[in-house]
Amino acid sequence: MFAHAQLNTDRITAIGRNALYFEDYVLSIQYFNQVIHLKPYLSEPYFYRAIAKIQLEDYQGALRDCNAAIERNPFSPGCYYARGYIYRQLNLLEKAEADYSEALRFSPENRTYMLLRADTRAQMKQYSAAIEDLDQMLRREPQAATVWSERGRICILKGDTLSALDAFTHAAEYDKTNPAVWSALGVTNLMLNKEDEAYVQLTKAINLGSKWAGDYINRGVIHYHRHNYRGALSDYDQAVHIAPNDADCYYNRGIMRQEVGDYNNALADLNKAIKLAPERVEMRHQRALVELQLRQWKDVVRDADSLIERYPYFLPSYYLAAQAKSQQGNQAAAYRYRQRAHELEEQKDQIQAQQASQPNTDIQIAEAQPQKKDHRKEFSTSTAQNQQEITEEEQKYDSKTRGTIQKHYQDVINEPNIVLSYYSQDQSLRRTNYYHPIVDMLNRKEVLPATLRFTGQEIALTAEMVDFHFSEIARLSHQIDELVNTPGGAREPLAPLYFARAIEFAIVQDYTSAIDDCTRATLLADKMMESILYFCRANWRYKLLEYQRATGEPANTNTMDFDIMLRDYDQVIRMQPDFAFAIYNKANILCAQQEWKDAIEYYTRAIACDTDFAEAYFNRGLTYIYIGENEKGLTDLSKAGELGIYQAYNLITRFK
Repeated sequence: MFAHAQLNTDRITAIGRNALYFEDYVLSIQYFNQVIHLKPYLSEPYFYRAIAKIQLEDYQGALRDCNAAIERNPFSPGCYYARGYIYRQLNLLEKAEADYSEALRFSPENRTYMLLRADTRAQMKQYSAAIEDLDQMLRREPQAATVWSERGRICILKGDTLSALDAFTHAAEYDKTNPAVWSALGVTNLMLNKEDEAYVQLTKAINLGSKWAGDYINRGVIHYHRHNYRGALSDYDQAVHIAPNDADCYYNRGIMRQEVGDYNNALADLNKAIKLAPERVEMRHQRALVELQLRQWKDVVRDADSLIERYPYFLPSYYLAAQAKSQQGNQAAAYRYRQRAHELEEQKDQIQAQQASQPNTDIQIAEAQPQKKDHRKEFSTSTAQNQQEITEEEQKYDSKTRGTIQKHYQDVINEPNIVLSYYSQDQSLRRTNYYHPIVDMLNRKEVLPATLRFTGQEIALTAEMVDFHFSEIARLSHQIDELVNTPGGAREPLAPLYFARAIEFAIVQDYTSAIDDCTRATLLADKMMESILYFCRANWRYKLLEYQRATGEPANTNTMDFDIMLRDYDQVIRMQPDFAFAIYNKANILCAQQEWKDAIEYYTRAIACDTDFAEAYFNRGLTYIYIGENEKGLTDLSKAGELGIYQAYNLITRFK
C-alpha cells in the first residue's frame, strides 16, 4: 500500500491524529491500525485508537487498547486519564479514581485530571476527599470560577449548604456573566429560606439568557409563596415550554392552579407529572386533593392507598380515603381509615421517629442549572451542550431544518473557512455564491482529475475513498518522478501535477505534504493558477495550525505562523481583488487572533464582493456580539438566517 511504502509510521500517526481531531473517528482508526501492524511495540497508536473508540462508545475495545498502551509505556498520564474515563462510563468508580490518581502522579498540576478525580470521589460519596482536591486547585488558582462552582456542588451533596453558598458566591465574583453560577446561588439561598436573595439571583440568571427550566421553576416557587399567582403561572408556563418532559414543571403548576380553584387544569398538570415520574408517589397526594374537589371518589382512594403503601405513617392519606369512602356511601370502610389514623395519632413518638420517610407533598424546588464541563476535551473537539430534549412538535418533522428550529441548541462558534475541495456537503439552503471565474477557468482546462468547488462544509471520507486517494497520490507521484527524472523534459505540466497531488494530500489530511507540494507548484505556475495556490496553501496552513494548537503539539514556525497565512491571503487579494473567499478567510484568522475590529472590516469587504455571503454575515454578527455591539450583531445574524444559516435563529433567541 502507498502509505506503507511512501510514508513512515510517524507521518501515518500524525495523519491519524489529524483525522481524530477533525472527528473522523473511523478513518483515524484505519490509520492507527496501519501503525500497529507495522510497529506493534509502540504505545502511542493504541492510545489514540482508544480515544477514537471512546468517541464511538466502544468502551470495552477502548479499554483493551488503553491496557495495551499502558503495558508498553506505563509512564503516560494521558493513558491513565483515558482509562479512568472509560471506567467511569462503566461505573467502575474505584478503578477510575485509582487511574486518575496515577495520572496525577505523573502530571500533578493537571486541572482536568484533578477535577475528574474530585467528581469521581463525590460519586463515591467521598465528599471530604473531593473537596480536598478542589481546595488544592484553589490554592493554585484562587479565581477559578469553575472550581468554586464544583466545590459548591459537592458541598450541596455533602449537606453543607452554608459552605456551598460561600463557594457559589466566589464563583459569581469571578464569573459574573455565567447564568449557571447565579442559578446555583439562587437555589442555595432558596434552600436556606432566603427568598429575597434567591429571587434577585434567579432573575439575574434568567436575564443573562438562562435556558434552564429550573430557574423559572424556582422563581415560580417564590412567586407562589408570595401569593403572586400570575407571576408563578408565567414562570411555570415558561418552564414547561423549555422542558416539556420535566415533571416538576407540571407538578408545581398543578399545585398553583389548585390553589386558585382551576381544578380541571390542575388535574391535567398533575396527571402529566405523574406520567413523567410515576416513581414519585408523593405527587399523588396533591392529585387526590384535586380529585376530591372534582368528586372523583374512586380515584381519591386509589391515590391515597398508593401513599399509604409507601408512607404508612402519613396521616392525611387516611383522612382523604375516609372522606372519599364516606361520599361513596361505604361508612364501614371510612370508619376503618379514620380508626387507623386515630391509632397512629396515639403513637406520636413512633411517628416522630419515622419523619425521615414522610413524603414531601409541597411545591418542589428544582436543582441548580448543571455546569457545562469540558472534561472530555482530550477526547472531543466539540464543546458540551446543554441540549434540551426534543419536543413532540419537533418530532413531527424528519428534517432538522423544519419546525421550531430556534429551540435546537447551537454552539456559539464561527462558520469555518471556505476551502477548495472535490467534495462538499449539501449547501442548497445557503445563498452564498460559491463561484469564482478563476476556478471555473482552471476546471475547464481539465488539468485536475475532478472538478474543484468551494465549500465550507466538507465531508468525512469512507474507507474506500481513503484507499482511492492514496492510490491517486501514488499515481501522481509516479508521473511527477517521470517528468523530474527525464533529461530535457518539459516542465510545464509539473505545476498542475504538484497541485493535484497537494489536493490529494489535503483530502487525506496530510497537510504538511500538501503545503510542500503547493509551494513547489507556485514556483512553476502561471498567474491564473498562482492565486489559487496561495489561497489553498493558506487554508491548509490554518488547518494544520488549528490541529497543532488544539493538541498542544510543539509549534513549527513554518506552518504555524499566522503572518505567513495572512501574507498568502493578501497576495491572493492583490491578484484578485474580488476574491471574496480569501477576504473572508483572512477575517476568520483575524478573529482567531482576537483582532475584532480588523476582522469586521474584512467581513464587510467580503460582503461587498457578494451581498449574499451568508457565512460572512454570520461571523460578523458574532464578532459584533463579542465586542458588545449586540444590535448590529443581531441584525447580521438575522441576515445570515435569511440567507440559509438556520442555526442563527437559536442564537438570536438567546442573545436578544
